[in-house]
Amino acid sequence: MTELLLRVRDLRTYFVTEQGRGTARAVDGVSFDLHAGETLGIVGESGCGKTVTSLSLLRLIPEPPGHILPGSFIELEGRNLLTLAPKALRAIRGNEMAMIFQEPMTSLNPVFTVGDQIAEAAIVHQGLSRRAARARAIEMLKLVGLPDPETRVDHYPHQLSGGMRQRVMIAMALVCGPKVLIADEPTTALDVTIQAQILELLNRLQDELGMAVILITHDLGIVAGTVDRVLVMYAGQVVESAPTPELFARPLHPYTEGLLASVPRLDTPHPRRRLHSIPGQVPAATAWPAGCRFHPRCPYAWDRCTVEEPPLLDAGKGEPASHVVRCWLLAEPARRTRQP
Repeated sequence: MTELLLRVRDLRTYFVTEQGRGTARAVDGVSFDLHAGETLGIVGESGCGKTVTSLSLLRLIPEPPGHILPGSFIELEGRNLLTLAPKALRAIRGNEMAMIFQEPMTSLNPVFTVGDQIAEAAIVHQGLSRRAARARAIEMLKLVGLPDPETRVDHYPHQLSGGMRQRVMIAMALVCGPKVLIADEPTTALDVTIQAQILELLNRLQDELGMAVILITHDLGIVAGTVDRVLVMYAGQVVESAPTPELFARPLHPYTEGLLASVPRLDTPHPRRRLHSIPGQVPAATAWPAGCRFHPRCPYAWDRCTVEEPPLLDAGKGEPASHVVRCWLLAEPARRTRQP
């Protein structure tokens, strides 16, 4: 096992809504570890808490209306990020832990060149002069495969294509050589060819730089050949966690089964058969169901599921707690009689 970089325990991030509509429990008790050089995938539908989890790691949650509850714990190499002073936290953001945001066009500043935006982090965190930071920006644009970096460094975001802007975002995140990179839906709104290029780029840079990566996506097809371990989130909680080959070979939570069944397959015997869909939708974060939060959509649910919330149960056949599942089917496997 490689060095432990990031340890998250019982992370709870809530938002107080307006007009008395209650408290949105967006992230509600998430725990995981991240080791050096590892790629961790966090998957789930929109609204399950993936992005709020990533923003919480960097303490980018707007307060108010959001707040990270006492008892939550985020530790980066022995430092509790939730107790750091603002100045110490700023020294970590973009330097030791960086993030690629979901929408590059809204994340990049339209009135500054991409070179200036990449160079800013090197000036702030590494004390480089403007001339040296510009050279570093060109070097990063070359590293991420942007054509003609000496010219592109002086371009504005609107002058670049979507794939180019995403590469600029990656260059910004990597300019200081972070130990942890959080990639939030890095291939959203890109065509499949560019998606493959971006994922291949992240894999290559991870191998070259030795950083750990948290890849956030709603697409299990993307994580299949990319990540080492998968966290499946639903309704603010982790419902299943396992090494990637184990999860795809033996999905145990009904929600994971549904996600995997929704992935298009080339070997299907009925090419015109409709894709599987999970009935219903993710409930509002202000009104999670009692008991198992997935039970209103679950084909296997019975009385116990509606009243008693399951803990994460160990389903690993080898290493303890390598495969955990938040489902009572693990305790009563005979109940798994219907197919989703």
